Amino acid sequence: MARYTGAVCRLCRRDGTKLFLKGAKCFSEKCPVEKRNFPPGQHGQSRKVKKVVGYGLQLREKQKAKRIYFTLETQFRAYYQKASNKTGVTGELLLQQLETRLDNVIYRLGFAISRRQARQVVRHGHVQVNGRKVNIPSFQCKIGDEIAIREGSKALALLEEAKGFASGQNSVPWLDINRDGLSGKVIALPSRADINLPVNEQLIVELYSK
Repeated sequence: MARYTGAVCRLCRRDGTKLFLKGAKCFSEKCPVEKRNFPPGQHGQSRKVKKVVGYGLQLREKQKAKRIYFTLETQFRAYYQKASNKTGVTGELLLQQLETRLDNVIYRLGFAISRRQARQVVRHGHVQVNGRKVNIPSFQCKIGDEIAIREGSKALALLEEAKGFASGQNSVPWLDINRDGLSGKVIALPSRADINLPVNEQLIVELYSK
């Protein structure tokens, strides 16, 4: 499957806000958004900032959500269709599906310093769900699912780094986390208040509703 392999900090600079794609770097003074808060490219600094309204604003919000969760258009649209067919607030249901992807759950559990690294951890077969190995980043977790790092993978150096990074982050109320045992359990579905990201999901709904 195709995926973006370029420099992720350029994506944050393009949107003019932190999308938290680089782990600890996003919280430090080295963050490019802090140092060079203008669009990337040869003429980024001299380019006049245009006010984005209407369709352009809706498109920017969709792009931000896709970049945060590392999904492509076809997959993202499928999430929207599924959310729109359910009873409830479509935008919140959309974010709920994205939050309960296995790669994002691994990130929220503190077993990776970024969603991109969490995707790699899943892809390389280091994760099991309810005792069975799962290597699909988009695997949809549900209430009651127990997620753990496989026994043979617990000595990975990146897990120690991730544990140190996660200790300084906010708790995740919809997950029961055992960082010492490198395991966790989904105890609830995330509410909108639990998803602290710079995304206006209502604008995404308006874009797809046209």
